[in-house]
Amino acid sequence: MSLKVGNLELFMGPKQAGGPDDLEKVIVDFISKATRRLDIAVQELDSRPIADAIIAARQRKVTVRLVLEGDYLSSTRRRSDPYVAGGPHEPNREIHAAMLRTAINVKSDYNPHIFHQKFIVRDNETVLTGSTNFTQTGVSSNLNNVVIIQDTDIAKIYGREFREIMQGHFGNLNEGHDAKPPEKTVSGIPLKVLFAPDHAPEMEIMKQMLKAKNRIDFAVFTFAESSGIDDAMLSVAAGGIKIRGALDGLSSNSKWAATHGLAGKANIELFNVRKQTTVNKLHHKLMVIDERVVIVGSFNYTGQANRLNDENIIVLGDLRDDVSQTSKNNQEKVGKFALDEIDRIVQQFGSAII
Repeated sequence: MSLKVGNLELFMGPKQAGGPDDLEKVIVDFISKATRRLDIAVQELDSRPIADAIIAARQRKVTVRLVLEGDYLSSTRRRSDPYVAGGPHEPNREIHAAMLRTAINVKSDYNPHIFHQKFIVRDNETVLTGSTNFTQTGVSSNLNNVVIIQDTDIAKIYGREFREIMQGHFGNLNEGHDAKPPEKTVSGIPLKVLFAPDHAPEMEIMKQMLKAKNRIDFAVFTFAESSGIDDAMLSVAAGGIKIRGALDGLSSNSKWAATHGLAGKANIELFNVRKQTTVNKLHHKLMVIDERVVIVGSFNYTGQANRLNDENIIVLGDLRDDVSQTSKNNQEKVGKFALDEIDRIVQQFGSAII
């Protein structure tokens, strides 16, 4: 089952791969509760139940705006008869057309790099984000997470970002650099929201890692040597901090993967998660620091994610000693829930990288 701490909920899945939560149902239910407005920014949408929920919202007169990655809407080859449906991304195109027929304001991204967001702002009050694309594989066979935060201040932060996205100001086409959003507190838990490339999420992740006193655990889809996170890990591990990471098997074996410089080093344990019967990809972007600070969002650990792609992260928690006992307890609940899922992934699907 999901974790709910006040106005913050965390979900891990999918159920089909042994996770506690049905991620598709979580997203559909979230959309179905909209009464006034849905602002949706997502890399890919081919899940029919999620698409149906968006269309149903529009049909009950909810204002819906949607931005998608354009690469999933176009064909890489010129078709001899463009009126004949076909190709690997045809479900994306069919859903896109249905959205247009429902008078939904749909835009594809203007970014030559990757529009990698996964968030919804509902009724200017609540945000859904995490690592999950709105696809059949994303909700049924890729290991993913979803976070829901009911807070008007957090909704305003994401709402401002969405307005800029709708204007085409994002990625390496951003025409200005926004100030980093202020830290907020939700249900006693300090929250930091950052968007790439303006706010350099990679630097924030490295800063949080350098505060660790005991251990760092992570599960991430893509981890490249072009990021600085691997160097920070080496520095932290040299100081005696234990680091354990689960990585998608295909990405971790690539020539550019950070695993080549990390595997086998003192205090560092790495695990491959390869494609298997119930798991297509490990698609998380998840880190837990000292069982108390959790970092989630769309951000893979790559240089391109930091400099060029459109991304977001949320840092849940803070390792300060001066927080209240209630705050510390709530942070530890969130940390345990995320860490339990990393434990499960390592134990059920992981093979050690030596």
